[in-house]
Amino acid sequence: MTSESGQLVPASLPPLAVVLNPQAGGGLALREWPRLEAELQRRGLAYTLIHEESGEAALARVAALPADMAVMAVGGDGTVGALLSAVVGTGRPLAIVPLGTGNDFAGLLGLRPGQFGEALDRLHYQPRALDAMQVSIVQGDEAGRTVVLLNGMGMGFDADVTANMDTMPARLRGLARYVASALSTLRHLKLARVEVVADGQTLYAGPSPLAAVMNGTRYGGGFLISPQSDVRDGLLNVVVGGPMTRGQLLGLMARVLRGAHLGHPLAHHTQAREVQVTWDTPTRLHLDGDLHGRVTALQVRVLPGATLLLNA
Repeated sequence: MTSESGQLVPASLPPLAVVLNPQAGGGLALREWPRLEAELQRRGLAYTLIHEESGEAALARVAALPADMAVMAVGGDGTVGALLSAVVGTGRPLAIVPLGTGNDFAGLLGLRPGQFGEALDRLHYQPRALDAMQVSIVQGDEAGRTVVLLNGMGMGFDADVTANMDTMPARLRGLARYVASALSTLRHLKLARVEVVADGQTLYAGPSPLAAVMNGTRYGGGFLISPQSDVRDGLLNVVVGGPMTRGQLLGLMARVLRGAHLGHPLAHHTQAREVQVTWDTPTRLHLDGDLHGRVTALQVRVLPGATLLLNA
């Protein structure tokens, strides 16, 4: 069988469980499903549709699948994240069809929302092993919880922006929605003391508005917070903002859009396999864009090559 581009699709391509998140992208994934379904059928790809209203229900169904069945996540970063515990470290292949709000990890891979032909054509690629990251909340609202991510996490200002996105006008999507929320959040900027230790060495200790630990390069639909990240290098990238005013943070945000902030004296960054972050006051946390309350201490470690991606 050949793909739309005329390239051979291996007969060994495993059957797919297509996990459709009906809420992704404000309902975009559900609206676009008939078009994606037609593309799947036209290619003769065998698949089972999993259509659940909650991530927990979808995860339970994926976990019960035969071990040789691949998973195609149709939605945004949150859709992918909800399924990771049944994928990372299991050898079960994952494919991504981005139809969410930010689609940051898919954007890193060059996958674009609505470009179904491109996403499905890539299924003939040799599967690639990509890194993941594991976050353990040591102290905080969800103390004792461990979460596996593909893209990254943010604390402080970044998470506050995520929390405020629901208050933005419905007409704003993607990067525009993130920027509007960031500008609104900036008016209430507060600094807290943080200590970030990377592979046993203190990267920064002092007042900070934000800290991010990344496997991917971007969040917020296009903010290049970690432009040097490589999802196959076995390393995490850490970025911490030094003490700054609202004006300085606004200027730094403009640099982040271009990925030009790492040379700024208020942006402390490094690479590491393990990272510990400790705040002196409870600070809001997001994991791949999903909020997880407030924390004062957490640990992060890289999981080298733990994700087998079909259409990387």
